[in-house]
Amino acid sequence: MGVLIRPSCVNRQPPTLNTLPQPPTRPGNGHLQDWALQPLPLIEEGARRARAAGTDLFRLRLGIPSIVGFSPAWNKRLLSDLDTFRSAGGFSAVVPYLAGGVILTDAPMHRRRRQTINPGFGKKHLETLRGRTQAALPPIPDGEFDALAWADGAVLRLLNAAYFGGEFDSHLLHSFLAPLRQPFPIPALPRPLLFLRVDAELRRLATLRLTEGGDDLLAVLAPVPGGLEEARVSLAAAHDTTTHALAYAVWHLAQHPQWHAPQHHAAVLKETLRLHPPGWMGSRRLNQELDWNGVKLPRGTLALYAPYLSARDPGLWDAPGEFRPERWEAKPPAWAYLPFGGGERLCLGMHLAQMLILDVLAALPPLRAVRGDDSPVPGITLGPKGPLVVRRVS
Repeated sequence: MGVLIRPSCVNRQPPTLNTLPQPPTRPGNGHLQDWALQPLPLIEEGARRARAAGTDLFRLRLGIPSIVGFSPAWNKRLLSDLDTFRSAGGFSAVVPYLAGGVILTDAPMHRRRRQTINPGFGKKHLETLRGRTQAALPPIPDGEFDALAWADGAVLRLLNAAYFGGEFDSHLLHSFLAPLRQPFPIPALPRPLLFLRVDAELRRLATLRLTEGGDDLLAVLAPVPGGLEEARVSLAAAHDTTTHALAYAVWHLAQHPQWHAPQHHAAVLKETLRLHPPGWMGSRRLNQELDWNGVKLPRGTLALYAPYLSARDPGLWDAPGEFRPERWEAKPPAWAYLPFGGGERLCLGMHLAQMLILDVLAALPPLRAVRGDDSPVPGITLGPKGPLVVRRVS
């Protein structure tokens, strides 16, 4: 005689990483091909499926256990719990430009390291550099010009002025940073001879700062143990992020000239960074097993958070795909706007990038958009495909 088993008596296994929603996979490579070629549609589809399933996590098949979270609660936990979510196992570790310094320093040493180097990047010290960076801004071209290409060269000069008083060899600096603008895996390829040349130039200038003094960022970092590595890594992290944010901001102002006034520029920049966060995806590794809303995530899982998804979540923002600087008259949803990360690991160069971009916007004449392709292209950072052709309004 058969035994009737009531549903309440069935042993149900708790949900795991393998049971999470996921985007469609491709035979043989899971999500690797889409991750390399079209990651934004991939994660947008993953988020759509996760929301439909009532969760804030989805799985990616990248060859190692991987999950993406996009809710404010997930963002807060990942960026605040430095014991569980470790930076050393994230994507930065495989990119030589970013594999060092405070970026890969985990708790408990991270806070002490940040306290050592923070003073140089604080608002008070940056004010001492402002005249120098403003003087380094190249002239605004007459007629039509590509805002993306112009921003690239402008930011190179501005960072040279802020970090090195404009004394770093400009051709070497350009050669050093150029690979970061290329698609992956080009930024991850080793370049030992180039790095040796850059480190030699850093040592030359640091020796001058230690013997003759100075007030640029290198002068602050040179006396710190490991300070030259911090200078090299933070410079690499700053260039493309600032370039792309500036290019998008200029393009938005050319399209929406009613917002081109100093009293509006802060809101324009915030809205630009919401729509196009240069740091579109961040990564950590789980240092221990994590129970997230009943889902068991194993130690070693690649844990991702997506500022791009959080800032375009229709459950958090009205008309999230539209450029609306007026939305910044109110506070944003907590932990949903993360162009500079958050918590203890807030981007070291946040104040520097904001100062440089706002100063450039204040110096721009009235502009009009002519033609361009502002489609976001994700790489190490998120930037416009370009060109973004604008012209001065006479």
